Amino acid sequence: MVKALMHDPFFLGIKSKPATADDANTARDLLDTLMAHRETCVGMAANMIGVSKRIIAFNDSGSYTVMFNPEITAKLLPYETEEGCLSLLGEPRKTMRWQKITVKYQDARMRVRTKAYSGFTAQIIQHEIDHCNGILI
Repeated sequence: MVKALMHDPFFLGIKSKPATADDANTARDLLDTLMAHRETCVGMAANMIGVSKRIIAFNDSGSYTVMFNPEITAKLLPYETEEGCLSLLGEPRKTMRWQKITVKYQDARMRVRTKAYSGFTAQIIQHEIDHCNGILI
């Protein structure tokens, strides 16, 4: 189900709680909401739809991926960029990102996975993990 976007910076600034298998409906709602905004958005975290759980969804080079409890375990090649966010009003803001990352996460069946990402997909994941950690750009 497509959910309304959260814009309250206080709520978005709270560190999200770990996700469990019981959060499958939240993951589906998150993906539905991202798909509804696909023309203007490439990734979302569950707190952007008002659920303080560590779940992200993102456009992974044309297909969509959902991660439960994502954690960056390695990062290489820092760079500065500008990013916007559907949950935050105003112009894009400067932030520091890593060109290459490795992410440990759980899939929808709660199996632990590890995958390396680079370029724009890595940037999207970092932005959404920041949301999970209560970090706003």
